[in-house]
This record gives sequence, C-alpha cells and structure tokens, in this order.
Amino acid sequence: MKGQLDDSKPIYLQIKEIIEDSIINDQIKAGERVPSTNELAKFYNINPATARQGMNELVQENILVKKRGVGMFVTEHAKQILVENRKKLFYETYIVPLIEEAKKLNISKKQLIEMLEKEEA
Repeated sequence: MKGQLDDSKPIYLQIKEIIEDSIINDQIKAGERVPSTNELAKFYNINPATARQGMNELVQENILVKKRGVGMFVTEHAKQILVENRKKLFYETYIVPLIEEAKKLNISKKQLIEMLEKEEA
C-alpha cells in the first residue's frame, strides 16, 4: 500500500482514500486483510488513532469488516460500493460543472461529445 500524505486534507481521510484506491485497483481483494492501524501508523509515521478513524469510516460504509482479534477485512461488495460512490462523486464534481459551463458557452451536447471523442484519439 503506497501513497504520500500531505496537507491537502485530514490525514485520516487520506488513509481512507489510500485503502479505497487499493481496493478499487485490486491491490487488496474481497476477503483479504488490510493493514492494521498500528501497521499504518508505523508506515506513515502517524498516530494509530488517526489511522483508526479512517478505518472506522470504512467499517461504517461496509467496505471493511472487523474480525475481533484477527483484524479488518475487505467485504464482498466493497469494490462495487466504492466504484459506485466514486462514479457519483465524479458526476457531481466534473460532469455537472462541465455541462453548466458548456451551457454558458452555448456548446451543444453534440459539440461536447465531439470534444470528448477528439481527446480519445
């Protein structure tokens, strides 16, 4: 599990996103154990409570499940949940503002699609 921590957002959210990315990218698969809060704390040189906060959010979202005395594991539908959440976020963050700006510039849907297809080439 890789990733750099920075000051762009709270560390616990960055830990959460690193784990999410590892699941989406199949670095950690359904049923597999994720690093413990102590392992994450040591690797990233952070407080274990900070790592725990990010992990607990993933438990609340049914991405991870705690197995007492054994660790935390990726749930069966974790990747599907994460991909759907990211698609929704992508739509809200990129598509909605894109469409709003296109309307301001009188760019038609057809022209917008042509622009996107031009980028694929």
